[in-house]
Amino acid sequence: MALVNMVRMLHYARKEGYAVGAFNILDYNSFKAVVVAAEELEAPVIVQTSVKTVVFWGYEVIFNWYLDIAEPVGVPVAMHLDHCKDPDIIKKCIDAGWTSVMIDASSEPFEENMAVTRQVLEMAQPAGVSVEAELGEIGGVEDDIAVDEENAFLADPEKALYFCRKLPVDCFAPAIGTAHGLYKGEPKIAFDNLERIAAGTSIPLALHGGTGLSDDVFKRCIALGCAKVNISTQLKYSFIDAFVRYFQQNSKEYNPLKVLDAQFKDMKKMVQEKIRLFGSAGKAW
Repeated sequence: MALVNMVRMLHYARKEGYAVGAFNILDYNSFKAVVVAAEELEAPVIVQTSVKTVVFWGYEVIFNWYLDIAEPVGVPVAMHLDHCKDPDIIKKCIDAGWTSVMIDASSEPFEENMAVTRQVLEMAQPAGVSVEAELGEIGGVEDDIAVDEENAFLADPEKALYFCRKLPVDCFAPAIGTAHGLYKGEPKIAFDNLERIAAGTSIPLALHGGTGLSDDVFKRCIALGCAKVNISTQLKYSFIDAFVRYFQQNSKEYNPLKVLDAQFKDMKKMVQEKIRLFGSAGKAW
């Protein structure tokens, strides 16, 4: 199946009441684990790259992974740049072949956020690239962007709806009390704000900070309009834990390919668990 942007998959998801998993990959092996997991379950999927990952490996290298792994499969796969604050990096990803990008100007004043988002839309739309934007500051750490609890703030529903009316973004991420990384306590989700925003716009909503949320919270957010759910930290934990566990059980064996296989299997299992939870298994059009 041809590589796609997020537009069609997310609109179907919101309409039908499920969500597409968006997984932040780390290398070729994790990229492959995400795509194979989706293919086996016949699910649409979003492969996300952080700015940090893009800078580490390089634009062409990562996009070649995409062509090698995702282009031959029979399910829709979008390649999405996550949480980018720099329009120049977004432009390079668009030019390299990314099918979707996120501009995160949420730390800027409201009008500046809108202006930067409009600039990115003008770059992306002619290339057929979908755009995600954010309002409110999501706490925690994502790609070295750290927002402590004191500075995190919820998206104002009225401003969120104004934002969505004025800008034709393809996905909108309102801060509703979730956080990147692992939760230190029970997250306080502003379901009422999410419901108000979802009721006022047909734009698919994104749920960030998914790692560590309960199944009930996921299901409620999806039912309220979250058609995209981000999973980053949990994939990193699978990546590291599988390596450590294998070495602990086979401490005298130095066979990197077996370690990579153990990582692949662990990451694929986790991704498939999320796909089933989000309701997107069997939804590959």
